[in-house]
Amino acid sequence: MLAGIAIALFVVIAGWMVWRRQFAAKPPLRLYGNVDIREVQLAFRQPGRVAAMKFEEGDVVEAGAPMALLDAASYRDALAAAEAAVAIARAERDKMRRGLRPQEIAQAREALNQAQAAALDSRRNFERQSSLLATGAVSQRTVDAARAANEQAAAAVKSAQAALSQATEGARAEDIEAAEGRLAAAEAARAQAATALADATLRAPSDGTVSARVREPGSMVTSQSPVYTLSLDAPIYVRAYVGEPDLGRIAPGIQVQVRTDGSSKVYHGQVGFISPRAEFTPKTVETADLRTDLVYRLRIVVRDADRALRQGMPVTIDVADSASGGQ
Repeated sequence: MLAGIAIALFVVIAGWMVWRRQFAAKPPLRLYGNVDIREVQLAFRQPGRVAAMKFEEGDVVEAGAPMALLDAASYRDALAAAEAAVAIARAERDKMRRGLRPQEIAQAREALNQAQAAALDSRRNFERQSSLLATGAVSQRTVDAARAANEQAAAAVKSAQAALSQATEGARAEDIEAAEGRLAAAEAARAQAATALADATLRAPSDGTVSARVREPGSMVTSQSPVYTLSLDAPIYVRAYVGEPDLGRIAPGIQVQVRTDGSSKVYHGQVGFISPRAEFTPKTVETADLRTDLVYRLRIVVRDADRALRQGMPVTIDVADSASGGQ
């Protein structure tokens, strides 16, 4: 009897301990991390000589603001040449589309009339010389010469007819397509020249603060050579780590509070990313205790950040709602 009561009591106590371990309220989850502000290395896409640097280190810039300028004389000249090439190509295309002018067509028609008149005269002369050959009044050589002149005149008529037909029909479709292609190539070259001229002005990609001024006016730079380092104002990220035992208490989208050591201000954000793999690879042979030392990297997006949050600053993160509490 007593043994049965003892066993029942043991089962109740063990069940209560299991329930407490699984469902009892856990203390709020507190993490530690650092501000991880993004930086951009700003560079020209075109080579050249730096003409102006408009900002100093620590200056605040807005998105789209011109930050540096290259000497753009050569790029302006290239654009002017490209625009002239486009004008020439367009004029040639339009000329082929319209065909010859009425005056040129009339000229070709008059040339045909002249060739036909000359051919008629040559044929009559040949016929006359052929009739005189039987009487001996002309030689065979004279008749042969008249025959050759008649054939040449007939060929000239065919050539004039072809010229008039070509003038009337206009350019072939293939020639017009070729002219269209030359115009398209010229327009593409003009667009490239315009892009190169625009690239002579370096603009801020977003709001931020100049953290480094690398070049000075007069410097020769190649494409992709950094001239500024810009710290972006938004979004501000916090990099933190969560231990493997607490990994189940946090999930993307959970709201957090962020505090710094030197201020009482509370910032608000949410978990945006949890690394799918451990930050530190464990040893090949590990104990159960060593397995719990694994940590996973988090990215927290701060919504109401200000300039007091500086890169690398240590922060404390309090998780408002853990994953287990929301279930």
